[in-house]
Amino acid sequence: MPLISSRQHASVKVSRAIVRGDDPRVILDGWHLLESALAAAVPLEWIAVTPIAAAAHPDVMAAATARDVAVLEVAPTVMDALSPVRQPSGVVAVAARPTIGLPALLTPPPALVVAALGLQDPGNVGALIRSADAGGATGVLLDAASADPWHWKALRASMGSTLRLPVIRDAEAAETMRACQRAGLQVVATVPRGGAAPDRVDLRAPTILLLGAEGAGLPAGALAAADHTVTIPMRAGVESLNAAVAAALLVYEAARQRAHGPPA
Repeated sequence: MPLISSRQHASVKVSRAIVRGDDPRVILDGWHLLESALAAAVPLEWIAVTPIAAAAHPDVMAAATARDVAVLEVAPTVMDALSPVRQPSGVVAVAARPTIGLPALLTPPPALVVAALGLQDPGNVGALIRSADAGGATGVLLDAASADPWHWKALRASMGSTLRLPVIRDAEAAETMRACQRAGLQVVATVPRGGAAPDRVDLRAPTILLLGAEGAGLPAGALAAADHTVTIPMRAGVESLNAAVAAALLVYEAARQRAHGPPA
């Protein structure tokens, strides 16, 4: 295939538009995300790769070719323009943003959904999704005030988990949670103090684990609507944990209870 050497190529314009947020598609930067996308059968529109990087990853390129994904060979200077990172790995891919419905978050039962309100840092959003995936959550729900989970920084922080785990960013997240409550899910909200210890709340039932924004925490209305509040025990002087860390602790407590029985 001809080597693309112009930074004015249409692929560069698409990539930059995605990074700016002017294009709803998704950019995947790096071999790990590309491999995750191929393993999850994410529909890819095209892959741009430098010849040296392609030669170093023949198995991944063969998997892409088997899926009939368009492959563009580009010069390193073009890759610098395509990639949103300072030190490109030599490959980027573009995919359509997936459409995911609420039922996907709730299966297999019993559901364990990690929900966050107002989580504005893309890195924190990606790390939260990674923690949810690692601990066996069935999905992640974010409100519109949270960072876009398909932003390239969030995708990189998730290490591919966003491509495997159902993730929804919903402008009506509060109403979605109320609908889940009516359907039998309990909402367990995190608070910095005054809540029950996580091992004192029965997390074997279908559950939404609700976390708040960096610093501000959860709004009063969300706390009032919760079925339970939990506080993760911490040493004196430590006011809170990163949302992804808190999510990991709670998800693993739920997994422990579901494997070994109810709270003591």
